[in-house]
Amino acid sequence: MSNHSDPKDRDPKSADPKDTEPKGAEPKGADPKGAAPKPPVRQLRLVVEAADYDAAVRFYRDALGLTEEESFDDDDDEGEGRTRGMVLDAGRATLELHNPAQRRMIDGLETDGVPSGHIRVAFEVADAAETTQALTDAGAALIAAPRVTPWQSLNSRLEAPAGLTVTLFQELATGERTPTDLEGSDYEI
Repeated sequence: MSNHSDPKDRDPKSADPKDTEPKGAEPKGADPKGAAPKPPVRQLRLVVEAADYDAAVRFYRDALGLTEEESFDDDDDEGEGRTRGMVLDAGRATLELHNPAQRRMIDGLETDGVPSGHIRVAFEVADAAETTQALTDAGAALIAAPRVTPWQSLNSRLEAPAGLTVTLFQELATGERTPTDLEGSDYEI
């Protein structure tokens, strides 16, 4: 049962002990007139400083194919020099939180244990093998070639411009891609 159901319909025996809403209270952000709740967060925006701004733009916009939503390029009168930035649309955003043991387990499965560090950016793509090749051709360093994970996605790991560790993942339908499909490519599973 969802924690976002109508509180009066919840089974008290199955209530989440962390649920802090008083009995009968509307969920946070709910319209008391019955409209759907408005989420408190409207957008996740990851802001990354790129020492080589032009290389980062070529990689993320041109090679990976993120769509430019907005850009700015100004001379700063305060002595900071030229200020430049770009907002790229990366599709739907989620924030995935792991404890250290989960991060180590995933690093073990995706990279044979090469640690990813505190932050890793993951992009879902249509073809992980093809996109991995395109991004290594565009200058990313390959950490781990595409491999099928136990949760049935094809994942690769790259060191990308602006110091980001990037995972590319392709969700696999049952039987969509097997290890033999990558035979003869630059990648092994």
